[in-house]
Amino acid sequence: MKAVCATDLSAASEAAIESETCLRCLSRIGVEKLHLVTVVPSNVHTGIPGLNFEERRQSALSRYQSVLESAGFEVEAHAVRGTPYRRINGVAEAVDADLIIVGSRGESPLENRAIGSTARNLARTAVAPLLVNRVEEATDDPEVVREHLFQHTLYATDFSSNAEQAFETFSYLHPAVQDATLVHVQTPKDPDPEDDDPEERLAALADRLREWDIDTQTDVRYGDPADEILAAEADHEPTMVLLGSRGHGRLRRLLLGSVSEEIVAHADGNVLLVPPERPRQPR
Repeated sequence: MKAVCATDLSAASEAAIESETCLRCLSRIGVEKLHLVTVVPSNVHTGIPGLNFEERRQSALSRYQSVLESAGFEVEAHAVRGTPYRRINGVAEAVDADLIIVGSRGESPLENRAIGSTARNLARTAVAPLLVNRVEEATDDPEVVREHLFQHTLYATDFSSNAEQAFETFSYLHPAVQDATLVHVQTPKDPDPEDDDPEERLAALADRLREWDIDTQTDVRYGDPADEILAAEADHEPTMVLLGSRGHGRLRRLLLGSVSEEIVAHADGNVLLVPPERPRQPR
């Protein structure tokens, strides 16, 4: 597997890149090559005398690359200019990445750019599954919030085709998953449970996970999907929330605004957001 790892060269990005546990988790799911990407926003000028911007950026990238290579990954570094989320997606498409990894907090002293806003933009547009690695807020020396990225997974489903695609990521995640909680939120617009029982559908998914020796439980809730998924996260305390980026809704922005983007913005831990399948480039 190939992954794009986006960094704004902030302390938060450094915490994610230098977490040995996080790196082992990526290795366990089959990531072998990392494309390390930093984006200089178009409105930032790098040639201001006395800042040594380019030297500092290259020094930071070289240090991160050494850390990742020492952890056993093949690494290629990319320093590009433009709108961060667009350029990150562009690199991901160019290298046919299987995963995009981005930190959820941090303001770069070099670029004065919040990586958290980039994560939210990627939630709307990511061309590959997006792993948002949550990092501590309001501290000068942050650490990752959940070191084990996938160990305790909360999977949220509305039983749509994109939710099923998100479920299929367990096919490569399972070596790093110890247990899972499967959540469905019933809303007034959903079919009558007597005709389409969510408990039975979740139980069928749970049986599939148990074939991989994943200890699994189910949780059916009622109310607003975003609110209830966040409440389930608070109750079950997973290391990661897994969900698709689209569901029954046909209007992309409407769905993202009500569910996926809200989870990326407000979840306490890590989030893996899986977009609809798109045509793959020949390898």
